Amino acid sequence: MVPKGKLISIGGAEDKGTESEGNYAQVNNLHFFELGILKRVVQEMGGVDSHIVIITTASSIPQEVSENYLQAFGKIGCTHVEHLNIRNRDDARNADYIEKVTKCDGIMFSGGDQLRLTTIFGGTGFLDILHKGYMEEGLVIAGTSAGAMAMSNTMIYQGKSDLAHLKGEVKITTGLAFMPDVIIDSHFDKRGRFNRLAQAVASNPACTGIGLGEDTGVIVTNGNHLEVIGSGAVVIIDGRDISHSNITDVSMGTPISIENIRVNILVAGNGYLVKERKFIAEMEVTQSV
Repeated sequence: MVPKGKLISIGGAEDKGTESEGNYAQVNNLHFFELGILKRVVQEMGGVDSHIVIITTASSIPQEVSENYLQAFGKIGCTHVEHLNIRNRDDARNADYIEKVTKCDGIMFSGGDQLRLTTIFGGTGFLDILHKGYMEEGLVIAGTSAGAMAMSNTMIYQGKSDLAHLKGEVKITTGLAFMPDVIIDSHFDKRGRFNRLAQAVASNPACTGIGLGEDTGVIVTNGNHLEVIGSGAVVIIDGRDISHSNITDVSMGTPISIENIRVNILVAGNGYLVKERKFIAEMEVTQSV
């Protein structure tokens, strides 16, 4: 079944209140990604009069993050934006929250810890409603950072960049599963996460790796067509043609090797067909959207 809705995955830029990795300092300035991307998100959700729900479950500072989102949406002119402060599985069963997501035009997942999203929403009726809305009713689901990473069926939940070349350092679990056969990583260039996504793909060659730069995202249409938006780059890692990998043979903590992994670099206006594993040039994207 081809989804009627759209996914918008953004590489992040704002502080999420939880994540700290290696030498990448955490700053509590709560900078939102550029309003240019947010304007496109609102456009895809139906414009400034659409009903938008913000979900900050991934963050450990949900009120601060939600205020930042509400201000950003307000600058664009949106007047029907609500924050659902879902902190546990009981909250996910709240009848009022369920009614609001059933009636909204778009969902925005904040950043933070993607494992919070899967442990709180996994197996709930709330998530079933989101899946039904996305597949059958044209619901637009957007997410930044952790909110983007959780959209795939296979999800990275842990892995420091400086150790990601070692077997076992990249931890994978099941995500919210809006999109199969992909693995999404965020803050990709700034935090040096190429090895992290490469190891995830080498372990799951059927999946396409999507590395999202900050202030950069992809709009997924028909569950297959990616359009790149924003100011940075998206790196696609394709493991279909891997001819050698030592990942099954070496012991945990040992460096891994991969032969013939394919890499594509996309910028705004470029596109990619996930099922066909095909790069699309800018003019083709313009004609096909």
